Amino acid sequence: MNCIALITARGGSKRLPGKNIMRFAGRPLIHWSCEAAQAATTVRRTIVSTDSAEIAACARASGAETPFLRPAALSGDVSSHYDVIAHALDWIEADEGALPDFLCLLQPTSPLRTGEDIDGTVELAAHNGADSAFSVSPVTVHPEIMYRLGDDGVVGRFLPPVEGYRRGQDMAPLFYVNGAAYVIRPETFRRRQTVVSPNALGYVMPLQRSIDIDDETDFVCAEALMTRYQSERIAQATPDREPQT
Repeated sequence: MNCIALITARGGSKRLPGKNIMRFAGRPLIHWSCEAAQAATTVRRTIVSTDSAEIAACARASGAETPFLRPAALSGDVSSHYDVIAHALDWIEADEGALPDFLCLLQPTSPLRTGEDIDGTVELAAHNGADSAFSVSPVTVHPEIMYRLGDDGVVGRFLPPVEGYRRGQDMAPLFYVNGAAYVIRPETFRRRQTVVSPNALGYVMPLQRSIDIDDETDFVCAEALMTRYQSERIAQATPDREPQT
């Protein structure tokens, strides 16, 4: 298994400024993704792509490599995810002389994801010969009980009504992309120029490890879940001592 983890972490954030290095459970947020990648048995190298020297320093302190700073042209609000990954793959190929079998994309805003989740996603793709796989979680609200709200306040069903009484367990299981892990084959990624292939596979993660931090509410909820369910991880990652003033 030849897999490299790539953590993408740009410096700009509008809803939660500086979130990638905010203190989360005693460590910079990006630390938890670096830790998970290094705990994954399928990952042999962890590289962070960032445009921020401060984020790069935090990533190095967490054991990841930061061999380059991402160009500003690839770090804007509307920068292409494909271009960011392609830039990193070009560097890896030049550095190693070849592309890895797999690249595992991790975002620092999914701190609850574990090394086992990464391994599960990589192994799902590898063992099934898939071009890509990504992590998913069960939806908490099924579309069958969703409604649209009109300008006049009148509600209408989002989906056509189903005949008869429907219990939750009668509804087809549905999942959403939680953003915690994407696994791709670099060779086919370059040809199709998209992250997700047509026949991608889904690795199911539990909801308590699936929060993607986008705003302050997400941050508070994720930190509470980390404390509740992953106290052992926090204990192992003893926080750095704050400098005396």
